[in-house]
Amino acid sequence: MATKANPIPSVWARQQREAEQPALSRAAIVREAVAVLDADGIEALSMRKLGARLNAGATSLYRHVATKDELMELAVDEAFGEMTVPPADSPDWRAAITAAAESFRTTTLRHPWLATVLGQAGLAYLGPNLMAYSERMAALFAAVGFPEPNRAIEAVLSYAIGMSTTEAAWLNTVARSGRTEAEFVASLIPAAQAAVSGSEHLAAAYDAVVDVDPVGLRDEKFLYGLDVMLDGLALRLPNTA
Repeated sequence: MATKANPIPSVWARQQREAEQPALSRAAIVREAVAVLDADGIEALSMRKLGARLNAGATSLYRHVATKDELMELAVDEAFGEMTVPPADSPDWRAAITAAAESFRTTTLRHPWLATVLGQAGLAYLGPNLMAYSERMAALFAAVGFPEPNRAIEAVLSYAIGMSTTEAAWLNTVARSGRTEAEFVASLIPAAQAAVSGSEHLAAAYDAVVDVDPVGLRDEKFLYGLDVMLDGLALRLPNTA
């Protein structure tokens, strides 16, 4: 009799094998998969390539991870295990949410593939790390007193995902240039200044960043937008003047 197909296509919906080869555990597979994703991106990841890196055949990997989609679910959950969320009883709610958003951004920039797969990684939200992260975020936003904490969380994370995705794409472009970020920006400035020489406001904007540290500028832009977001959310808190 044929084995009944798993009704829910997610790694979290099926039972893990109890007996694992000591040298080839699910954890080892996921760690190596994340290393491939970080170094070469999603297109470079395959079960065959991963097996070669682990000195194991693809068939051995399938004992622990059934498909590449399952592998991506596991990789997403692994990354979320690196994110931190301040405790719900933090005395300064804005500082706490800012710290959580910055941790999300830092992790996403460390794993540039992450933001691009969050909406595609099946039932990744069932993973233990992501569920723990969601629980900590829910507790923090509920403690602040937002009347609709889930929507407030979605707003902050949507901002963080959008900014991180843009930054990750930019940093990939910089990496392909073979230059440091400062060197790459410096090489673009003259052409940009020439292109906007007829616009007073745009020319001034480019002149203002000539000697600015690009890393610090990205940090500043992220925090500025987040502050604006939190200003708006603060108006929805009860008893806000």
